Amino acid sequence: MSALHENAAEVAIRGALRQVIDPEVGLNIVDLGLVYRVELSPRCLLVEITMTSPACPMGAFVRNEVRAVAREVAPSSASVDVVLVWDPPWSPTMMSDPAREVLHWPEH
Repeated sequence: MSALHENAAEVAIRGALRQVIDPEVGLNIVDLGLVYRVELSPRCLLVEITMTSPACPMGAFVRNEVRAVAREVAPSSASVDVVLVWDPPWSPTMMSDPAREVLHWPEH
């Protein structure tokens, strides 16, 4: 795949992942900054996500939602791997400006 095609695919996948809403915050995981990595190869779609806290009780739910959305957009020949990572730790500075506005969080 060319770099341009990979970038377009990642953008499309991130767009689809906006369907996944963090049930505790009520915002999508992309704008919250919880999606750390999206990598598509011919054999695998890898999505690395994090939670706002390791103690997040909704981690398994969010991960399953990510897996379901990723499966919808991944090529049929590709496996889907959703990995929960903690490095770097999430911080509010990772949120998009629109998410900050909704949550009335100060600018970074």
